[in-house]
Amino acid sequence: MFRISARGSTVGREVRGGIVTFFAMSYILVLNPLILGYVQDGTGQYLGGGAEPNLPAIAAGTALVAGLMTILMGAVANYPLALAAGLGLNAVVAYSLASVPE
Repeated sequence: MFRISARGSTVGREVRGGIVTFFAMSYILVLNPLILGYVQDGTGQYLGGGAEPNLPAIAAGTALVAGLMTILMGAVANYPLALAAGLGLNAVVAYSLASVPE
């Protein structure tokens, strides 16, 4: 399905590339909750939901979306790219869009 050998690669090479990509992208699972978790929206609620910071919910949401989009990129587009939220966009959401009073 993925035509690995037709593209000049091997299964071992692809597995190693996947492991390296996972470790290179795993920083987002730590930094995204730290950026978004302590910001209050216009109503005074935290972005993780509720009156107190909810860092595990933000980390779980980040992991779920990044995993789902990466799987879809490989299965639907047949292109080996990993996708996750960018830190620059997270800062825009946290400090510009979410903090606007209602």
